[in-house]
This record gives sequence, C-alpha cells and structure tokens, in this order.
Amino acid sequence: MNFSPLPSVDAASVPSDALVLDVREENEWAAGHVEGAVHVPMSDFVARFGEVTESLAEHGRAYVMCRVGGRSAQVTQYLVQQGFDAVNIDGGMIAWDGAGRPMVTENGAQAFVL
Repeated sequence: MNFSPLPSVDAASVPSDALVLDVREENEWAAGHVEGAVHVPMSDFVARFGEVTESLAEHGRAYVMCRVGGRSAQVTQYLVQQGFDAVNIDGGMIAWDGAGRPMVTENGAQAFVL
C-alpha cells in the first residue's frame, strides 16, 4: 500500500486569517484556543461534518489542530480522502503556544493548553 505524506504545516506558518479547525474535546477548548477557530471535537466530527464542509466552502483550506497533532492528523487524513484541502498543524496547540501565537478563552481567563 502506498500512503502519500499527510500535508502539514508548523504552527508559526498558519496564516492569521486561516480557518483553524480545532478537534479537541470541550474541556481542552475551554482552557484555551485559537481566536476564530471552528470547534468540532473529533468525537462529534462525523455527525457535524456538514458544518465543517460549510466552513471549508467559505475558506478553501482547513488547518486542523489538536493538542499535539495525533487526532488532527486523523481528521486531516479523512478530509483529504473526501477531496478537501486540509493540512495538519504539526505539534498542535503545544506548538502554537510554543511559537507565541495568541490564544483566548470564552470567559476571559488566562488561556493555557490543557
């Protein structure tokens, strides 16, 4: 079997106006996330696939994010197999935070990676 390499990008290279698709769970999202990201936990992904395709139609490319890159790699692979332009953010939120990229919370508390 021949697997093509998964398209991926480092956190520092994600455009500030990009569609970031965060597939972490609710408690991880609440601790801190990318402002403007679309939150669809991996556990809900198939059920909410319509929402994702609408966002993709608007933006063209999805930058898929989780905590370290494992779950997002699976979602990226699924999206690519469905014919969508998706890239995995290498290192996930850990790398995002490490690159000094901004994070927010819903309640104004100090954002952190859970």
